Amino acid sequence: MDINGLLKLMAEKGASDLHLRVPSPPVLRINGQLIPLQDLPPMAAKDIEMVFEYITTPEQRSTFLKDMDLSFSYSVPELARFRVSVMRQRGTISITFRIVPFKVLTIDELGLPQVFKELILEPKGLILVTGPNGSGRSTTIAALIDHLNENVKRNVIIIEDPIEFLHSNKKCIIAQRDIGDDAVSFDIALAHGLRHDPDVIIVSEMRDMATMETAIRAAETGRLVVGAISTIGAAQAVESLIDTFSFDQQLQIRLRLSQVMVAVLSQTLLPRASGEGRVAAFEIMIANPEMRELIRDGKILELSEVMRHNVNHGMQTLEQALAELVKMKIITKDEALMRSSYPEKLKELLQGEKARV
Repeated sequence: MDINGLLKLMAEKGASDLHLRVPSPPVLRINGQLIPLQDLPPMAAKDIEMVFEYITTPEQRSTFLKDMDLSFSYSVPELARFRVSVMRQRGTISITFRIVPFKVLTIDELGLPQVFKELILEPKGLILVTGPNGSGRSTTIAALIDHLNENVKRNVIIIEDPIEFLHSNKKCIIAQRDIGDDAVSFDIALAHGLRHDPDVIIVSEMRDMATMETAIRAAETGRLVVGAISTIGAAQAVESLIDTFSFDQQLQIRLRLSQVMVAVLSQTLLPRASGEGRVAAFEIMIANPEMRELIRDGKILELSEVMRHNVNHGMQTLEQALAELVKMKIITKDEALMRSSYPEKLKELLQGEKARV
């Protein structure tokens, strides 16, 4: 099988992912939908094993043999980079490719909220970028780094698993560390990164208590830390981070978090009403004094209400973002209701908009 040819086809069709799994033909994800390539034969175990042998190094194959899971980057010159994930299922190898374009799109090119430009230039604190897997967090973080790189002089350390977008030095000096090749783990890389005089540290996945604790400590020492968490919703991200710690630690963590929090940017991707491509809807929480007090006191459920009433200060709930996209006819009402965490509140917003018209 010509895997590079298949990856080229993936890019031409605008797919975000390619799945190779026995006994299906190759499957693309286009605009969020899984599309089997029916003109290609079902894949046999030996076909996927040949692809695996072609795209991996002996060291990677040894790691996979030991761990039975593997993540790494693969590049096709003049096409794109790909984030590759390999696992075993029913005794066979399954491979997923996710496309990572060589070009980093800017905040404006992606249509991200303009307040993001201000937030990434903050001198210190903690910014969480959240959303489910496949929601575009890596693309958003890359755009934030690019804006930083274009506008200010900073020493930036990026910790990833694996490295996705490649960043060259512009105004910033940038180090990109790959878990596995360049570092043992996120928390160790983050702790050691503090010895290299960083101004900004980017953590592509805050998965465990050790990483979260070190990220908070790094923010307390006067660095800006940007970390990604796989949760849906800004308030849920704060709650998830706090709940990672044991009950007797949570009071202290709430206090520390309330002091370093800058913002939580939560995103979800939705198909456009036109059927062409997808668009991101953002919930934005910015840590004003009221937010900090609620986090410190553990009143996490009240964070959404503060977001709802601070639109003029750059904040918004997911429902407000979805209502705006429906009003602009970018997404359908049905799609918005399906993705909303509070559909009744979304209906109220949409009815209120209709009444004003």
